[in-house]
Amino acid sequence: MSDPATPPRSLAEDLRVRDDASLTVLLRSRPDLITPVPTDLTQLATRAGTRASVVRALERLDRFALQTAEALAVAADPATYDELLALMAGDEGDPAVTGALPHALGTLREQALVWGADDRLRLVRTARELLTPSPQHPSPTGLGPTVQEATAGMSPGRIQEIVTTAGLPSTHDAVSAVSALTALFTDRTRMSALLADVPEESREVLARLVWGPPYGQVTADPAAHLRRLLDRGLLLPTAPGTVVLPREVALHLRSGRAHRATEPLPPPVEPAATHSPQVVDTTAAGQAYTALATVEELLKDWHEGGPAVLRAGGLSVRDLKRTAVALDVAEPVAAFWTELAYAAGLLASDGEADERFAATPAYDEWLEQPAAERWARLAESWLAATRTAGVVGGRDAKDRTLSALGPGLDRSAAPEVRHRVLTLLAGLPQGASPSPESVLARLRWERPLRGPQRDDDLRARLARWTLNEAELLGVTGRGALSAHGRALLGAPGAGPGGKPTGGRGRSTGPSATGPTATTGPTTPTGPTATAARAASAASAASAASAASAASAASAVTTHGAATAASTPPGAASTGPGDKLPVHHEHPRPAGPPEPLSAAEQAVASAAAARLLAPLLPEPLDHVLLQADLTAVAPGPLRRPLADTLGVLADVESKGGATVYRFTPGSVRRALDAGHSASDLHAFLAEHSRTPVPQPLAYLIDDVARRHGHLRVGAASAYVRCDDDSVLNEILADKRAAGLRLRRLAPTVLAAQADPAGLLEGLRAMGFAPAAESAEGDVLITRADAHRTPPRAAPEPVPDGPPTPDATLLAAAVRAIRAGDLASTTPRKPSGAAPAMTGGELPRTTSAETLATMQAAVLTGESLWIGYVNAEGSASQRVIAPVRVEGGFVTAYDHTADEVRTYPLHRITGVAELADDQV
Repeated sequence: MSDPATPPRSLAEDLRVRDDASLTVLLRSRPDLITPVPTDLTQLATRAGTRASVVRALERLDRFALQTAEALAVAADPATYDELLALMAGDEGDPAVTGALPHALGTLREQALVWGADDRLRLVRTARELLTPSPQHPSPTGLGPTVQEATAGMSPGRIQEIVTTAGLPSTHDAVSAVSALTALFTDRTRMSALLADVPEESREVLARLVWGPPYGQVTADPAAHLRRLLDRGLLLPTAPGTVVLPREVALHLRSGRAHRATEPLPPPVEPAATHSPQVVDTTAAGQAYTALATVEELLKDWHEGGPAVLRAGGLSVRDLKRTAVALDVAEPVAAFWTELAYAAGLLASDGEADERFAATPAYDEWLEQPAAERWARLAESWLAATRTAGVVGGRDAKDRTLSALGPGLDRSAAPEVRHRVLTLLAGLPQGASPSPESVLARLRWERPLRGPQRDDDLRARLARWTLNEAELLGVTGRGALSAHGRALLGAPGAGPGGKPTGGRGRSTGPSATGPTATTGPTTPTGPTATAARAASAASAASAASAASAASAASAVTTHGAATAASTPPGAASTGPGDKLPVHHEHPRPAGPPEPLSAAEQAVASAAAARLLAPLLPEPLDHVLLQADLTAVAPGPLRRPLADTLGVLADVESKGGATVYRFTPGSVRRALDAGHSASDLHAFLAEHSRTPVPQPLAYLIDDVARRHGHLRVGAASAYVRCDDDSVLNEILADKRAAGLRLRRLAPTVLAAQADPAGLLEGLRAMGFAPAAESAEGDVLITRADAHRTPPRAAPEPVPDGPPTPDATLLAAAVRAIRAGDLASTTPRKPSGAAPAMTGGELPRTTSAETLATMQAAVLTGESLWIGYVNAEGSASQRVIAPVRVEGGFVTAYDHTADEVRTYPLHRITGVAELADDQV
């Protein structure tokens, strides 16, 4: 085990001196490191340095932490804290940078991207390779190679010429000449004198290259002002016709800054407008009711079987347009509603040979729930869904059109972006709606792109879609987060009318105007000088915060000030690592809160439903019948009334009140569903606040009198009627030619069309036929006849490994500690056995293994063994044998911290521990 007093020589040694809380934070922030659980800390360090893992970690840094890593990539290796601070704050210094740098450095250490004490900071090698400037991959810093790197292929004679022209004495070799030139360029006084000696034209050339890109083109015979720069090494050739500005020269011209603009504080989310909380909640509730009505209308339109499924999956462009027309919305909005119903498990394909979309059995259950609970299910599904309706109509990697309900719509970052956008809205005062630009700026700061910044990157588009979809769904009202929207996030907020309601005690992250200060475990930093620097950084940060609009309240604690708040939730308070030196802490703003677990989300959704329920209109049990064959529903109707009226009449207009129109076709539809004329009269008389108009009564009686006069069955199909004159009329009608009818008997016609086609043809001719069964009974058809088999809602596609829970983290840390103990425990040297490296399994004969085990049982000593399990996986363990019998050894396993039994034939060898380890 590493000595805490000795500076670590590798990342593995740095991890070895961390406590359990620090390892828990590392594994929580980088869950890919425990998939699967490493056998020891050396394997953990190796995995933390792989390219895929490092890229993933860098992509999840905020902008200032990433700028700090970029500065370390252009600094010396290793670098001191003061050198890093100079690169970030420049020669003039920046109080905000000084105050925020400990937190940024602590984040990099916490995620094992930086290791070492403050006097020997090292960036992980893979991260340095990714962030170091190169001609193929320019750094965001805009810096070029160092003098040493730029002169690597230059002849010694040319280097001596540059040194002499720069006013330096010639040296005996190229290495010392490069060192002298580097010392000149890093000396502020001598460098200023050297630049003062070049003409203004030359300084203008340097000014164009200073902030990047540092490369330029020159001719074979450069101009005089360029020649002066080349002769003095202020520009160095890298290839024929290409020159570069050395890093040391650029840093001098930048006053020591690695970045043109550092962003130590997150940009505030600024309110664009402020509304009354009551107005926000009422508006959001109205949108929530509209959302429920829209989803119901969509699936009611697909009751008898919706559009066909494309061969490649999804909804065709034509069917999406038809759906948009039916819902009276734009096509992108129609795509959103269909995807929302699909995500909630209310819509799926039926899986038949002629595959079509239809409602699922879960839709019928959903309809029976109260309106607020139905909305909560839609909102919860939207919040967790990775399928993104905004990409519908775009192109995939193979240049194929992305279809609604089709494959290729999953965007793993969507749930995280939705949650983060709504959390930022929750950080604003009640009723405040932010400007979209400020929300996008905050998200870009929290997750910046490592390449050129673009306004149309995926996260920016997801954020814009989130703001629009939240308004459509009723999570927000007039751009501000509603009370039930806050409850949906599990955040403390206000109930209807702005009355406070208790949250779950869960932090909603940084406020909209700046970060809040908390503490968190990091790795050890420097000696007492670092504590003094941190204290001065605290006062500087406070001064900067008072002057900044962001007003970041960063309360800095001195090194070694451990608090209960520093222990992550669920982290083990004791364990093997607690014997090691505790890692000191840096003050840091609270990071974005993690999404709720499934159980927490269910509780939050129920709370949101309770807040929304009083704001939704109560369902009514009556309508107003009018003489123009219309009925007005002054609000939402109760389910049985709405279902029956939806069959008996057609919706003519929607809004605050819904207008239904009665037509012969709609009345026939009700009769087909099994209602009689007397049933319809009684239904209207019971549910109308006005008398039933005479024209409506006549319409029902007239349609009922003709309904079923013609009977259609399957022959292929036949028409039967007791009145042969009606059949004569049908045969004489030219519109019946397509049905290819012929008379079988005076009251029976046969057709070559199928019964459904024959029914539609006769109805188009103005008749009211009824379908009958083989027994001659009238078939009753219902609008909700077609349902898919039970279908589960689509599973979200995760963005990498899931965040491990506290139990898994504690078990993983314990297993890693134990495996590391087994692999690093010193063993007694054996003259017969060759020396073994740390990762090599011990090798002894079966007789030696048995004899050593039996001796350890008698003496009570612990042994180091190599073990291969049934799957062939090899491991090293430290055990204390208790009993040896029947080919098995029963021992207390220090690695697993429990008593286990091992077959002797699976033990590769044993070794005694050193005397100081027994």
